[in-house]
Amino acid sequence: MKYNNGLLGHKDPSADPYPLRRRLMLFLLLPMLSFYFLYTINLVLSSAKYREPCATTTSAAATTTTTTTNHLSFTNDSNTKTKFTETGLQHIVFGIAASARLWDKRKEYIKVWWKPNRMRGFIWLDKPVSEFNSTVPTHQLGLPMLRVSSDTSRFRYTHRQGHRSAIRLSRIVAETHRLSLPNVRWYVMGDEDTVFVPDNLVRTLAKFDHRQMYYIGSNSESHLQNIYFSYNMAYGGGGFAISRPLAQALASMQDGCLNRYPALYGSDDRIQACMAELGVPLTRHPGFHQYDVYGDLLGLLLAHPVAPLISLHHLDVVQPIFPNSSTRAVALKKLFAGPIMLDSAGVMQQSICYDKVNRLTVSVSWGFAVQVVRGIMSPREMEMPARTFLNWYRRADYTAYAFNTRPVARNPCQKPYVYYLSEARYDAAKRTTVTRYDLNNTDRPACRWKMFDPAEMLDHIVVYKKLDSGLWDRSPRRNCCRVLATPGGDESSMTIDVGVCREGEFSQI
Repeated sequence: MKYNNGLLGHKDPSADPYPLRRRLMLFLLLPMLSFYFLYTINLVLSSAKYREPCATTTSAAATTTTTTTNHLSFTNDSNTKTKFTETGLQHIVFGIAASARLWDKRKEYIKVWWKPNRMRGFIWLDKPVSEFNSTVPTHQLGLPMLRVSSDTSRFRYTHRQGHRSAIRLSRIVAETHRLSLPNVRWYVMGDEDTVFVPDNLVRTLAKFDHRQMYYIGSNSESHLQNIYFSYNMAYGGGGFAISRPLAQALASMQDGCLNRYPALYGSDDRIQACMAELGVPLTRHPGFHQYDVYGDLLGLLLAHPVAPLISLHHLDVVQPIFPNSSTRAVALKKLFAGPIMLDSAGVMQQSICYDKVNRLTVSVSWGFAVQVVRGIMSPREMEMPARTFLNWYRRADYTAYAFNTRPVARNPCQKPYVYYLSEARYDAAKRTTVTRYDLNNTDRPACRWKMFDPAEMLDHIVVYKKLDSGLWDRSPRRNCCRVLATPGGDESSMTIDVGVCREGEFSQI
């Protein structure tokens, strides 16, 4: 008998007592480990694929393609990056609605804002006017090209109080698009009495992707107008912009669309009806102004929204924006030749500050006017337009506006003193704009308050403001103003500085 290390009947300790169980566990674990390995590799590759912005190298072509989220850039099918230049005036085509009956008077409004050789556009008339027979090119007359709209007699019009010219006007965007002008991104519609601020229009449209469908404009100031027509409608007199893809879609379906709405009143609601069929909503911008009001625009312009001034309309039915101007067009030329030429981004922008020495509230509507009120009024009140105007429906009261307003002060001591623009220039030495505003001398009822009287002690105001072309590249905020020098003694002027609010600065009462 053989002994194994003196341990009779015992196995070798190095032998595996459970060989079958261990093999079974290994058999079960291997598939799970393989699945986990493949899942991890797939997850890593997927995260690299969708990371933004990404840079992917294609080895076969030995090229690199970069994808960006900038709406002005895109990657085309040939893997070549194309970057659009920033939208400019050269990318906009204007379609201006006009009538031969009012042409001689209203063409002066167009001459105020039109920039020959820098802008493209057409004036669409119902019939030829004298300029059609002129040997002088329209650009030398300070006007866009003139055209006569196509015949619209085949379309039905059944509204009892309107005029069928609305059909002609509603087709202007489509007719302009069919001219197939190159390099067009936006079609802008307006009336012959619409006054645009072109640089501010460009600033606004440049923020939108012109490759998408956009319908940009604003409503009426009259709540009743918006109720009768639509809050979803851009009012054509205030102007509206349509991107090229939307203009193309509109041109392809509009004639059929017009036949489906013969009972609508005007051109604006016909366009909106077609937009509704296309499913494109109105993108509202407060810089477009229909101005469905009568009287004096002073209250509206002194409290302009915190947005670039893009357009003015219905100027024939309101007073000239600057009193004592010979015509409304002359008053507008004063605005364009001075403030708009210097700093169009800042024109009409409100700033509110206080002369604490003389207890005065000061509201600057840069480039237009300065309002001085005795006593202290809160910014909440000052940014609300005073009702110096009447509703489009003259019998309507203050509830018929589509925005908040405040009454004109009845107490003679609380009536504001308005200083209108008299001079605008650029001081190269100080690198700032300098605007002067003179008191508009009007008869005022006597005030018995024993306090500072601007009529006797303040005859003009000087405002300094740095150029700020990037004002609307930042989030919307009113500029701040600071009273640098107050009237007193032999000094009958006030000096104000306007600019971007400093850290911690606000209009403190």
